[in-house]
Amino acid sequence: MLEAQSSGTTVLLQAVSAVNENVVWVSGHRGTWARTLDGGATWETGVVEGADSLQFRDVHAHSADLAWLLSAGPGELSQIYRTDDGGDSWSRQWVNEEPEGFYDCLDFWDEEQGVVYGDAVNGELRILRTLDGGARWARLAGDALPQAQPGEGGFAASGTCLVTGSDGRAWVATGNAARSRVLRSDDWGASWVAVDAPIPAGEGAGLFSIAFRDSLHGVVFGGDLGEAQDDLATPARVAVSGDGGASWETAGQPAMDGAIFGGTWVPRTEPAAMIAVAPTGASYSVDGGATWLAADSASYWGVGFAPGGVGWLVGPEGRITKVTFARP
Repeated sequence: MLEAQSSGTTVLLQAVSAVNENVVWVSGHRGTWARTLDGGATWETGVVEGADSLQFRDVHAHSADLAWLLSAGPGELSQIYRTDDGGDSWSRQWVNEEPEGFYDCLDFWDEEQGVVYGDAVNGELRILRTLDGGARWARLAGDALPQAQPGEGGFAASGTCLVTGSDGRAWVATGNAARSRVLRSDDWGASWVAVDAPIPAGEGAGLFSIAFRDSLHGVVFGGDLGEAQDDLATPARVAVSGDGGASWETAGQPAMDGAIFGGTWVPRTEPAAMIAVAPTGASYSVDGGATWLAADSASYWGVGFAPGGVGWLVGPEGRITKVTFARP
């Protein structure tokens, strides 16, 4: 079931972080963030002071009070902010000092340990870690990372090209290179390995989004920004893993066309359900990605679910839609 909600803003919203079925944060352009404490019945919207030129393409919330925002863009347009008082005030924790750098996604394991992923610079991937809630961010040395492919990076479309998991696991979805890859870490982001994924890549193509429902079962979504073919002609855009991301195989095709900007598992569904979003609409699967049905034709960029199984889709013109899956 889909339920349109009033966000109180008209900017493009790109990312969702749901703490639970009541507390949800979203982020977007023009320095904008929004928060609900009642499952979306009402939304509080704000603009980070001095950051109205930034595009907050990712948000991670730990509670109703504690959250982080990542702005994406070249050079100093990539920044990280933190609030400890529910958005009343924000502190800037980090600014990218590399003109060629561009950061795409962030996530946290807990309120202290977090990780950020960015496009390769001078042939080296960019991953930052914090062990103190973002007070200090340290870039990983090159020997802790796989060698970058020429042009390799992420897509800062929905804040879902990076996801953390239990026991220090984390995964990154990459693209814009010769091969689509998934980067994996089992040690709280201290070191990473890479494995190819069967989604066609190239300039403006590859993996846009990744999600895991447990330590073994993962899904990646992608496509090509330059293609908008019907779903029968479009190359594979979804792949699944049953071994923690060590290997991947293609899944079925979502009902909408074009590149998939964001997608995730739906918690507490059996068989496992998924939802995927794009500027061309939203699709869902109730059989682990084997087959897909259309959910909505409206444009969406981001999606996120609370652990209890209620989710939110966000997109242009301040669009927020609550989604609830019927259970047997």
